[in-house]
Amino acid sequence: MSFVRKRLRPRLLVVYALAAAAVFLSKPTPLSLAVGAIPIVLGEGLRLWATGHLHKNDSLTVGGPYAYLRHPLYLGTLLIGAGFLIMAWNAIAFGFAALFVLVYFGYYMPYKDRIESARLEALYGDTYRRYAAAVPRLVPRLHPYEPLAAERAPEKAWRSSRFADNNETGTAVVVALGVLCMVVRWGVS
Repeated sequence: MSFVRKRLRPRLLVVYALAAAAVFLSKPTPLSLAVGAIPIVLGEGLRLWATGHLHKNDSLTVGGPYAYLRHPLYLGTLLIGAGFLIMAWNAIAFGFAALFVLVYFGYYMPYKDRIESARLEALYGDTYRRYAAAVPRLVPRLHPYEPLAAERAPEKAWRSSRFADNNETGTAVVVALGVLCMVVRWGVS
């Protein structure tokens, strides 16, 4: 039930309507489908990796992809979006993408980053400040962040239970349905 509630928020319904319009107006080709699948698989793989490490509200997550960048879920989403843009391959989809980039980087990402950073700083203080100073937001660092010994999470391994608790299954289903819609669109065009 939480999957349905999370996926049917009013703001997401607008996103779904725009996505449906983009699919309907798209002109996918076998090449655009194949090339677009690459960032989609990379993005969903990054999201899967991140959610399996994410300790929401239990401890500061600095393992897995969080050792390389602070927002792996956002980067994964951007890769997935880029993959769908490549699959759609038309001017209208590129227009939607330009609007998305403006809203995402101009409003949503700075807003979420301020809120999230303030919450994490309030919870973890200097530990979070050290982490935020060392780990970039979206562009991965080359070497993993190493927290001080006292700051390490008690358990760093990827866990399927965390993947499920963080509701990533629903995102994976939506992404798979999106790819299926693009393939069907190619088949009927």
